Amino acid sequence: MAAGKILVYGGKGALGSTCISFLTAQKYWVGSIDLTRNEVANANVIVERDATILEQESQILKELESVLGSEKLDAVICVAGGWAGGSSSSDDFVKNTDLMLKQSVSSSVLASSIASKYLKPGGILVLTGAKAALGPTPGMIGYGLAKAAIHHLTKSLADENGGLPTGAQALSILPVTLDTPMNRKWMPKADTSTWTPLEFVAELFSKWIKNEERPPNGSLVQLNTKENKTTLEFE
Repeated sequence: MAAGKILVYGGKGALGSTCISFLTAQKYWVGSIDLTRNEVANANVIVERDATILEQESQILKELESVLGSEKLDAVICVAGGWAGGSSSSDDFVKNTDLMLKQSVSSSVLASSIASKYLKPGGILVLTGAKAALGPTPGMIGYGLAKAAIHHLTKSLADENGGLPTGAQALSILPVTLDTPMNRKWMPKADTSTWTPLEFVAELFSKWIKNEERPPNGSLVQLNTKENKTTLEFE
């Protein structure tokens, strides 16, 4: 008997994979949505990389109907995303902004649509913003733009007219730097004592799913890590 049902959007990425492994170990049924399969997940929905957002929505909802039927989810967790830099004078400014919008905003919008249809009353939708996007991001405008949009989306979903099921909550995590293999590869000399461990985030999600220490609806939850200790700050 599963402890509950959870869907992870971006389930093959570093954070998504950690979350799926952690939650399946706690006896949850966990589905993954991503460009490739997560072998640990109980079910996989593979998104076509070059499909439009409308085509992706149609495909995902059709497959979820087959996988879930009339069953509802305890949580929808969207950890899809990426990073790209550049100011407005960068040769890749428009290209990178388009990429950030697709990777972060489109995935969050699709996760929100799924949550509106499949979350249980009192369930939880978690999106991934960024602490940096609380202010200007001149060296990575596309990234900041996308993450700020997710902050706005979270607040809007938390409103009583936001479209989520009765009593369901929308929250965003706002990390600074996550301790991923890719970040360690590209920043080998960085102070990793200020990076947030992926296991901390997975455990945090687990608590929120159980309605333990869950922040107020609409919270933007900063993950502040210093000397290998992470504390939370709510916006």
